Amino acid sequence: MTRIEKVELRMVDLVPKVRRTDAIQSFVSQETPIVTITDSDGATGTGYSYTIGTGGSSVMRLLADHLAPRLIGRDADMIEAIWHELEFATHATTIGAITAIALAAIDSALWDLRARKQGLPLWKLAGGAKEKCPLYTTEGGWLHIETEALVDDAVQAKAQGFLGSKVKIGRPHGSEDHARLSAVRAAVGDGYEIMTDCNQGFTVDEAIRRADRLRDLDLAWIEEPLPADDIDGHVRLSRSTATPIAVGESLYSIRHFRDYMQKGACSIVQVDVGRIGGITPWLKVAHAAEAFDIPVCPHFLMELHVSLTCAVPNGKYVEYIPQLDELTSSRMRIENGHAYAPNDPGIGIDWDWDAVSGKSIPEFTTVITRREG
Repeated sequence: MTRIEKVELRMVDLVPKVRRTDAIQSFVSQETPIVTITDSDGATGTGYSYTIGTGGSSVMRLLADHLAPRLIGRDADMIEAIWHELEFATHATTIGAITAIALAAIDSALWDLRARKQGLPLWKLAGGAKEKCPLYTTEGGWLHIETEALVDDAVQAKAQGFLGSKVKIGRPHGSEDHARLSAVRAAVGDGYEIMTDCNQGFTVDEAIRRADRLRDLDLAWIEEPLPADDIDGHVRLSRSTATPIAVGESLYSIRHFRDYMQKGACSIVQVDVGRIGGITPWLKVAHAAEAFDIPVCPHFLMELHVSLTCAVPNGKYVEYIPQLDELTSSRMRIENGHAYAPNDPGIGIDWDWDAVSGKSIPEFTTVITRREG
């Protein structure tokens, strides 16, 4: 039996390729914790997660001080046991973003190690439902972008083969959102999907009002219309509109998703590896959603989510937001509006270690080789 002998921790702070704004925030930094696990055979697996600019230092301290040392000497194939042990070890801080982000980096590294040792790509190891998934783009739909540029980007995306574009909504008055989206719909026609994202920016009544105003545009979904912990509000909204309601990027527990699905508070699940705490709980949410006939359209992390979306039968869309180009040698394969899951063993990310080392923040670079306590 092989054991975990070393855990390497790094964090890279990436600058997004474009300015990203939504109804509640603007962010210019993407902290990326990276965990590499080495076992007694010399095999390695690397995982990662992310923040949108705050909390990265706390994630790294949690990893270095409390989580990574517990991995030393463990059987890396005991992924489920390790995940639950680490969650319990931090039960006083769960459920929340800092712990979930830290768990996600470790858990995805363990899955990468397992997949590499078994010689399988993640999408096959985790289920193997299909080799490709439809792709939509978000990078040209941020809230600050003027209508003409918004339209141009959607038209170009359609010409490039994308099957949909996401447009942020939450301008001061609903008429502004309607005008912007109407211009996009007129330009791309009825056969192209338009997704919208509110980023938790509305009250229930305002969300119902805006959904009614937008009903004639045949939107693919309205994403995060309300604060993520307002399940009853999402129930009211879902009952008031035929437009699908999408949630998930700001949910941190499989039980949160259970409650949403049981109460009919959503019709699309956007579970995010980085927010739910890793691949292990991600798959549980996806399979639960299948039981409710709910599609999974994960938020962000396209380089990882393409494999998971292809692993499950109800994986519907991958969101195109390039995240790791500065740190990797591989690129996601895109053909005819579909993203293909990578076939190399592992989670499908070919890290450029020179680039990672060059961009790593020294104070958060740690190597752990012994278990504390």
